[in-house]
Amino acid sequence: MKKSHGAKTLAFPLPAYLIGTYDPSGRPNIMTAAWAGIVCSEPPCLGVAIRAGRLTHESILKYQAFTVNYPKASLATAVDYAGLVSGRDQDKFAKANLTAIEGSLVKAPYVAECPVVAECRLYKTLELGTHTLFVGEILDIKADEGLESSEGGLDIVKIDPIVFASGGHYYKVGADLGKAFSIGLSLRK
Repeated sequence: MKKSHGAKTLAFPLPAYLIGTYDPSGRPNIMTAAWAGIVCSEPPCLGVAIRAGRLTHESILKYQAFTVNYPKASLATAVDYAGLVSGRDQDKFAKANLTAIEGSLVKAPYVAECPVVAECRLYKTLELGTHTLFVGEILDIKADEGLESSEGGLDIVKIDPIVFASGGHYYKVGADLGKAFSIGLSLRK
């Protein structure tokens, strides 16, 4: 028997991304976002839901671009901080001791200390109520050298990403449960 918990914004796990933009005056800014993920494969797109009134919301609309930075676990304090204060009031890059690098394909900064970064050009917006879903076309994924897996992709263990759990805790990635598109084949017989 399952107990009802009502209509909630509950999903496990969620990413803990840093969204990079330039503020209206051109100063680099970041915000923490958990309501985000891949939304299309062709064209490759990533969506992030941001509340109207946030500086990042305004900045994405102005520059039509943003970066999605995948922080490693050692950046948990900086990630949490970036979600606690507004870029209108503080220089989050300076305060968190992070380095802003101008994107090579979009007018948005990325975080040098994050092992993986997606440069996104604004593709579509969808007003959902309290939040706007910004869909960014991924123009490039940049990754630190040495993060490749033996299969040729990027190795999640080497990236050591932060994940967020509804309820308010950050976690690291756990044990490998098996190869996708493979471990379920035995049930197809």
